Formats: sequence, C-alpha cells, structure tokens
Amino acid sequence: MISVIVPIYNEEKYLEACVRSIAEQDFPKEELEVIFADGMSTDRSREILSELSLGHPYMRVVDNPQRTVSYALNAGIRAAKGDIIIRLDAHSVFPKNYFSTLVQYLERLHADNVGGVCRTLPANNTSKCRGIAAVMQHPFGMGNSYFRIGAHEIREVDTVPFGCFRRDLFEKIGYFDTCLIRNQDDEFNGRIIKNGGRIFLLPQLVIDYYARRTIKDTGRMFYQYGLFKPLVNKKLGKAATLRQFVPLLFVIGLFLGAVLSLFCHPVAYAYSAVLALYLLVSAAVSLQVAIREDCPEMFFWMPSIFFVVHFCYGFGYLIGLFKLLFHSRFDVKSSRR
Repeated sequence: MISVIVPIYNEEKYLEACVRSIAEQDFPKEELEVIFADGMSTDRSREILSELSLGHPYMRVVDNPQRTVSYALNAGIRAAKGDIIIRLDAHSVFPKNYFSTLVQYLERLHADNVGGVCRTLPANNTSKCRGIAAVMQHPFGMGNSYFRIGAHEIREVDTVPFGCFRRDLFEKIGYFDTCLIRNQDDEFNGRIIKNGGRIFLLPQLVIDYYARRTIKDTGRMFYQYGLFKPLVNKKLGKAATLRQFVPLLFVIGLFLGAVLSLFCHPVAYAYSAVLALYLLVSAAVSLQVAIREDCPEMFFWMPSIFFVVHFCYGFGYLIGLFKLLFHSRFDVKSSRR
C-alpha cells in the first residue's frame, strides 16, 4: 500500500486539475490512500476537495493548523497507513503512471528517494507568465538543477521534487524539519545523502508544474529559497551544491563592485564590463527563447525576470547568513510552496 501526502493552502485555482490527475493514476486504488493536509484554507479548497473526493473513498483530509508545508507533510505521514510515502504538490498535474513508476524504480534502483522532472507551465497565456515559466526551466536561470531543466537519462542527483520514500526511512533519519518554511525538501534530501542514501531523477516522468502569476510573487519565492538555504547548510553541516553560491556571489559582486567603482577606475571598468556581459547573455537567451516560442513579447520580459530570480535568491541568501550570524528568527509572510 502507498500513502500520498498533498499539502494544500488556498489552492482553489489548481486543486481540481491536481486531484483529477491523482484519480486517473493507474495504480490499484485498493492499495492507495491520498491524504490532503490542509493549512486551514480560507478559499474554496475544502469545498472543492469535498466535491471531487465523492466516489473516491481513498481520499481524505487532515487539518494542518500550523499551515506550513513541513507540518503538513509530517501530519500526513503520521496519519498514513502505507509502506511507501509519496509527497505531492497541489500546484502540479501528474502523469497517469506517476505512482506506479515511482514505486517500480524505488525498488529497482535500491533508492531512498525517486522523483520526476518538472515541466514549468505559465499560470496563464500572457507573455509575462510565459516568460516566468521559461526562466524557471532554463539553465541560465536555474543552473544545473536537473529536475527543472530536464535530463536525458536516469541519474543520481542531490534533490528531486515530489519524491517517493519507504516509510521506514522517516524512522531512521527523522521527519521533515518544521523550522524550514522553504527548502524542507532540500534539507530532507541532504539528510538522506548524509546518511548514505541515494536519490534518482526519472526523466521519463514529467510533472506539469504551474509557475507563479507575477514577477513579484516569483521574486518572493526565490528570496525565500535563498533565505532558508544557509539554515539548511547549517543543519546538514555542509553545502549540498555549489550552484547555490552563484546568486550570492552575483549579489555581493553587484554591491561591492558598485562601491569600489566609486574609488577605483579600473574596478569601475571591470564592473561595467561584467555587468554588460551578464545583460548581453540574458538578452541573447531571452531572444532565443522568444523566437523558439514564437512570442516576441517574451523578449521584453525575460531579462528582468532572470535578474529578479538571481538577485532575490542571492539577496535572500545574504540575509539568511546575517540571520544565522546574529541568531535572528527566520520568518516569512507566505508559507505556500
């Protein structure tokens, strides 16, 4: 039996598509339970769940009064009956063979976690939203994060989204860290590797994930990813990947270079050259994507979106370092994944 845990909070715009993709899975329903951990939604999420779960007795809802994803996952796991746990996200739509393929490869690869690739879709068909989605799956925006940019073969990785675990893994290494409003998956996957486990990406499993609707929301999300990354590194005792430092160095370079340029002309020339190169590459990538997508307007949005993603992640990381240094609380206003 497998137990599927889905944290939700005010997901009325995406919940129906997610639930339908769960109901259409080819995994035997008599060996399946789906637990929606609701963070006390204030929109129509609970009503939609009640309507869609009719005729699907394997679906149920548990409350998550703490509202954050880590608490939702832990509540769902503790309420679960299955030997295998699959963690989903309500912002996504999953292929019909998602559950069965995850379970198959969890055993075949002797893995501790397996997951698929995210195909990021725009929240709507405007050029701005299409630009946001394109940035979130381009190597210039995301580096070598393979679950975002894709892969050509099964590969061992440092993290996957919406993974599949054996139940006894949580008894061995602990549950999701409730101190982390963001990056709880990264920290848990880092703990798996730290304890000798293995994580595999399955590129044949493609998840449709809906990006944020606005550049502001996208920037806030990446700021929070950056903010909590130093705390994750502290908990793991090391940095999980090198790519996380690139936005941090980018932001430090922006600030430090601007200050030093005021006092040293050679630095000012080098600073201007590097910044011009960044803008040139950003524009070239944006133009290439706009032509490929046959949407010229994307070219005017994407350079600013690239900058927002890189700057917000790096600036969040910098603030996270200061919070660790001065023992400040890691608080954010929004807890939605």
